[in-house]
Amino acid sequence: MHIVLATCEVVPFAKTGGLADVCAALPRALSELGHQVAIFMPAFRSALQSGQPLEELGVELAIPIANKTVHGTLLRSRLPESDVPVYLVRQDHYYDRPGLYQENGVDYQDNCERFVFFCRAVMEAARKLRLSVDILHANDWQTGLLPAYLQIEYRSVPPWEHAGAVFTIHNLAYQGRFWHWDMVLTGLDWKYFNWQQMEFYGQLNLMKTGIVFADTITTVSPRYAQEIQSEPLGCGLSEVLKHRRDVLVGILNGVDYRVWDPATDPHLPAHYSAEDLSGKRQCKRALQRELGLPEAELPLVGMIGRLTEQKGFDLAAQVIPHWAQAARTQWAILGTGEAKYHELLQQLARRFPQQLAVRLEFSEPLAHRIEAGADLFLMPSRFEPSGLNQLYSLRYGTIPVVHATGGLADTITEATPQTLLDGTGNGFRFEEYTPQTLTAALERALAWYRDRGSWTRLVQNAMRQDWSWTRSAARYVQVYQETLRRVRQNLETSTAGSES
Repeated sequence: MHIVLATCEVVPFAKTGGLADVCAALPRALSELGHQVAIFMPAFRSALQSGQPLEELGVELAIPIANKTVHGTLLRSRLPESDVPVYLVRQDHYYDRPGLYQENGVDYQDNCERFVFFCRAVMEAARKLRLSVDILHANDWQTGLLPAYLQIEYRSVPPWEHAGAVFTIHNLAYQGRFWHWDMVLTGLDWKYFNWQQMEFYGQLNLMKTGIVFADTITTVSPRYAQEIQSEPLGCGLSEVLKHRRDVLVGILNGVDYRVWDPATDPHLPAHYSAEDLSGKRQCKRALQRELGLPEAELPLVGMIGRLTEQKGFDLAAQVIPHWAQAARTQWAILGTGEAKYHELLQQLARRFPQQLAVRLEFSEPLAHRIEAGADLFLMPSRFEPSGLNQLYSLRYGTIPVVHATGGLADTITEATPQTLLDGTGNGFRFEEYTPQTLTAALERALAWYRDRGSWTRLVQNAMRQDWSWTRSAARYVQVYQETLRRVRQNLETSTAGSES
């Protein structure tokens, strides 16, 4: 199959979260299965400065935006260690900025216009490059207009005539909602601005647009696919998703073990495996030194992520003082996000300098070292569509403690004597979102930690589980094939109907 994958984030070109990891790993895995994949993304400043080779293609794009024409060009690169081409849509006024979507915590005011341009540019670029396209795979609200453009404007335009549109929801909470007059920017008829298609409580909603016009909708775990069909996790779109449940599929994200493997990870001071864990102890000591924590024989709890309420940092901040005062654990926290959590965590770090180290930054190398050096990895997310860090943690023998929601519930099985024996037990879960249930889960984890024999077996269990992209990519291929079958049947039916 020929697949065009459109996204705003791909490692190593641009990243704010897990979307970038997924959109780098999935195309590689699809390519290894024998499919032809082309990635399209904006030429953000970070992409231009990524150090990856960039080739000017000499392709000029003239894109209508409301009553003006905006010009852009195409660059080409490749995913590292693959033959997968990455086409970057260059338009410096829109994309040559410090952030991808916002600056200093404030969204860019022209975000709708920026991503209208990107979506139209993808459709035109594929035409100008004369690509073959079976599947158009759009990701999150920034690409939500692509299924609409395919169905409304490009259904009879090569190479899009027989293509199916798959739209993946990575996080429904971020929807791309704009004032109604931005509908003019899209170039689509106002008739589509209605409650069944693009309108949402008087606003233009690009996430809803993708959901409504796609042939198939996927999201990043089976549990999350169910959760978003009711409130509150439906974020106002539960009825729209329920209406499309027959074509809504949950597919767990995978891990690229070429990037995340403690046996080969270049960011680690020592390497290790399930068979020889001695390097993990060295990684812990090195991490303690790096973060200025005492090299104590205490369980070290890691947290990495956006410092937001969604990621459970409000809950974590409530329980950390209890553990820090008792001096029973150490904590290593890495991330950036809302100012209130920056302030709160810095206060706690000053109060408990022997127990808590906080780094308010994004550092991929340090993220790898925390995954390797920590004993436990805490993910208390209020909701988590898929989650990747719990999967990285399993590979690194760092036992997850998670709120049982979305992909966390799908991947983490409570450690018990029975699940340890059958190989499924790999972490600890709490069901209710309260400090008490989180504390109880941590207590269970520490009880296991004190039993060194059981703990070692649990760590080895976790490390030997296979959460690679191979099986996830195979499931995507099935979904693509089913989508193509339906689209082509519908096209044949409509053609036969028009001829009669």
